[in-house]
Amino acid sequence: MSKSWEIEGFLQDVKGHLHIDGVSAVGLAEQYGSPLFVFSETRIRQKIARISRAENAMGCPLKICYAAKANSVMGVLGVVKNAGCDIEVNSGGELWKALKAGFTGEQIIFNGTSKEAWEIEEAINAGIYAIQVDSIYELSLIEETARRLGKRANVSLRLVPEIESGTHSGLQTALLTSKFGMMPAEALSAFAKYKDSPHLDLCGIHLHVGSQNPEPEVYHEALSILVATMARIRRDTGVSVKHINLGGGFPVDYLAAGPETTMTEEERHVLGANYDPAAAITTAWRAANLVAEQSDDEDLLDGLTILVEPGRSIIADAGICLTTVRNAKQRPVLSGSPPYEGGVAVPTASVGTAGVVLSASDRATEVGTKNVDTWLLTDAGFNILLSMETYKWYYHLISASSSGEPHDTPYKVAGPLCDGGDVYFDIEGKGRLPDYRFLPENVPPGEVLALLNCGAYSLSQASQYNGRFLPAVVMVRDNGEAEVIRKRDDFDDLARNEIF
Repeated sequence: MSKSWEIEGFLQDVKGHLHIDGVSAVGLAEQYGSPLFVFSETRIRQKIARISRAENAMGCPLKICYAAKANSVMGVLGVVKNAGCDIEVNSGGELWKALKAGFTGEQIIFNGTSKEAWEIEEAINAGIYAIQVDSIYELSLIEETARRLGKRANVSLRLVPEIESGTHSGLQTALLTSKFGMMPAEALSAFAKYKDSPHLDLCGIHLHVGSQNPEPEVYHEALSILVATMARIRRDTGVSVKHINLGGGFPVDYLAAGPETTMTEEERHVLGANYDPAAAITTAWRAANLVAEQSDDEDLLDGLTILVEPGRSIIADAGICLTTVRNAKQRPVLSGSPPYEGGVAVPTASVGTAGVVLSASDRATEVGTKNVDTWLLTDAGFNILLSMETYKWYYHLISASSSGEPHDTPYKVAGPLCDGGDVYFDIEGKGRLPDYRFLPENVPPGEVLALLNCGAYSLSQASQYNGRFLPAVVMVRDNGEAEVIRKRDDFDDLARNEIF
C-alpha cells in the first residue's frame, strides 16, 4: 500500500528507502553531504504544464511568468526557461540572473516597491516586457530614466484593490494596509497624464492578491476589478491596455502527506489549500467576460494577453531538503512545562532505572519508568528553512533511510542553531505546528530525514547564520541523472566579501 506522501514516479518508497525520481535520497546525501536540497526537473515541468492548460480553455494568450523570488538558483531558472515559461523578477539582481539564464527581455516582467534608478535603467536597456509600477512617483522616475536613455519603457501599473484572502497576514498583498501598489483612481490619473508620453508605453495593469491563497474566488474578484478598471481607463483616456496581470499566489497543499497532529482550523485552511490553478484562472476569466458584457464593452478583451506570476505552485513540491540526525537525547517531561501550560505531555519513550533508553517492547514492563521526550538534533535549521520560524510553516518530515517503516513514534526534532526557536514543532503551544514529529521507532544519529515541499523560498531566504555553509543543490534531470547545480559553501565563502 502506498504511503500518504508518495507521488507516483516522483517520491516513492523503494525497498525501504526514499527515492526521488528513481534516485536514492540516502545515496544523494552520502555522495553530496547534508543538508542537501534535491529538485526534480520533471516535477517542475509538470507544474508549469499544469498551469498552462488554462490557455486552451480561455482562448486568449496566457503568459506564465515564474516568480524568481521563490527560487532563483541558476539551474532552476534554466529548467523553467527550457519548459517554455517566462519570468518575473523583483530586483536588479534577479533581472541580471534572468538575463544570464537566457531569458530575453520580452520574457521578463519586473515587480518591486523600491526600485533604484540603476535597476530601472537596466530594465529599460534590456527591453523587458513590462516594469510593474508601484506608485505615481515611480512612474515619473521611469519616464525620466527612459528620456535620458532616449528609449521607451514598457510599464504596467500595479493596483491595490482592497481584496482580502484567507492567507497568512504576512502574505497579504492586496489590502490598503499593505505596502504594494497604487489606488485605482491614481492609476486612472496616471494614464490620463502620461498617455501621450513618447518615453512610456502604458501597456498593462496589474494586481497581486497574496501568496498561498486558500480560496480560488479571490481571482474572480481580482480579474473582475482589472476588467472594470480597463473599461474605465478606455472610456476616460482612450487607452486600451494590451495585457492584464493577475499575479500569483496559487497554493500548495503542504498537508497532503498528513500532518502528525491537529493544527488550528485556520492553519489547516491555509496550509492545506488545494485547487487547480488553471481552473481558478479560467473561472475568473469567465467572470471577467461577464463584467465586460454587462458594461457593454464586449470588445474590451479582444487581443488581450493575460499574465500570471506563479512561484510557489511551480517549485515548492519539486524540492526536498535532506538532513541528517547528528545528535539524539532524552529529557524528562514535566507536567505544566512550556508549551503545555498545565497539560500532560504525551509519553514518547522510557528511560529505565539504570538510565538506559528502552525500546517500545520494554517500556510496559520496566518498573520505575518516567515520561521523557526523545530529541533528534539535525543539521538543517531555520538558516535554510526560514519560513518554519517566521511564518511557522509546515514541511512534512519523513525518514529517507527508513521510509518503509511505520512513522508512529513521536519525537522533538530541532535544528543545529543556537536559538531555542530552531525547532520543527510548536514550541509556543499555539496550535500552529504539530507538538511532535512522527518517525520510525529508535531513530539513531546518522539517519537521513527528508523535509517535503520545501522548494519555495527556502534557498532564496537562506543565510550563513552561525557560520554555517549554504547547502549544495542537486537537480535530478529528466533522464534520471543527478547533477549538482549549486556547490556547497566552503570556508572561503564565509568571508568572501569581508575585508580583514
